[in-house]
Amino acid sequence: MISFAGYDYVIQRVYKYKQEHVFQYWDQLIDSEKKALLDELGIIDFDLLEKIFKLKENSVPEDFSPAPYIKLPEDERDPEFMKARDLGVQFIKEGKVAAFLVAGGQGSRLGFKGPKGKFPVGPVSGKTLFHFHAEKIRASEIKYGVKIPFLIMTSRDNHEETVDFFRENHFFGLTPALVHIFPQNMIPSLDLDGKLILSDKSTIFMNPDGHGGSLSALRSSGALKLLEDMGIEVISYFQVDNPLVKIIDPIFIGFHILNKADVSSKALMKAYHEEKTGVFVRFKNGKLGIIEYSDMPQEKIFAKDSEGGILYCAANPAIHLFDIKFVDKITGSSNVNLPYHVAKKKIEAFKDGQQCEITGLKFEKFVFDAIPMAEKTVILETKREEEFAPVKNASGADSVHTAQAMMNALFRRWLSNRGVKIPDVVDVIEISPFFALQESDIPEGTIVPAQEKVYLE
Repeated sequence: MISFAGYDYVIQRVYKYKQEHVFQYWDQLIDSEKKALLDELGIIDFDLLEKIFKLKENSVPEDFSPAPYIKLPEDERDPEFMKARDLGVQFIKEGKVAAFLVAGGQGSRLGFKGPKGKFPVGPVSGKTLFHFHAEKIRASEIKYGVKIPFLIMTSRDNHEETVDFFRENHFFGLTPALVHIFPQNMIPSLDLDGKLILSDKSTIFMNPDGHGGSLSALRSSGALKLLEDMGIEVISYFQVDNPLVKIIDPIFIGFHILNKADVSSKALMKAYHEEKTGVFVRFKNGKLGIIEYSDMPQEKIFAKDSEGGILYCAANPAIHLFDIKFVDKITGSSNVNLPYHVAKKKIEAFKDGQQCEITGLKFEKFVFDAIPMAEKTVILETKREEEFAPVKNASGADSVHTAQAMMNALFRRWLSNRGVKIPDVVDVIEISPFFALQESDIPEGTIVPAQEKVYLE
């Protein structure tokens, strides 16, 4: 057994769980590398790893039906929606809502080096995703006369660059003390024999614990306690790659409060049966949840309702509200937490003295697995063309080009519906959140200049 002053307990645990192969290059390491390796090993939950290694395959409930959801009204003056909006507005004004952005991804699929949030997406302004989201929050603060805490979960790979980007841009007008940026937690991957993987001689290969880890990261980072001390009651969760998301939505918040929900979610109507999206379902025990497309039986994917439409039609755009007491409950005990999912992946490892690619097991949590844990859940329909324009690919579907086209189309509809004339010469329109967060915010007498690209701010 190796030795290193002050680390006897860590070393003993590594041997106890038969993971001592991680010390095979021990004699080739300098003291600082030895200490770094032991520090990594010291935070690993070996009991948890043994438990989740036994998963091997993800269990998927087979007995479920379509989830009920609140449909959009034909008339925007629908009494129930107006009641929800008024309640939501009051709740926001009372300073009870915080925004939570999950932004751990890199822009590699976009051909972009750096955090995905730094990717420029504004069709006229060229503003980045981070800029868009921050301005929506600042515009909401101005509109409702309140300060809104902004939480941003990063990854180990992009944390420092994200922090620097916000500092360099003076937090885009937000109060720096209310912007909390923290990295998500990491979990080791395992090889197919359940052994830890080295990424080099002194480093354990780890991967982020998934967007589901965002809730536990709220607690471990101290952000949850800060929100509780501020009197925050609802956390608005969204992901970085969607520039159309309504971050502070009074109607959504109002329905959440009216129903005293633990978790509320927005749902899109599936465009076609085979669309690769998770769908909302109701399990046999009555709880609501989400089944990923890859886990849906073929007969359910193509199932039709009584009118010939898509039976499992409510798709997940990853827009949620979480009651803060519920988050505290499911992250406050090792016995109550989101389950891990396992996936076989190719991993760059250091083995037999050289870098090589192996097949290993990566573990992650999905944030929507919190839904079945809730006592009360609300699902609210939203329109794809108004709130879902993901920027995932460099070209084709779900690319910056499709997102910009959707933004342009939405802003044109807003102006047209408000009776604003758009000159024929105008090709692209972008509306700043400071000009309008929604269609009804567009000022009377707005004039669109006769130029090819128009930016209204």
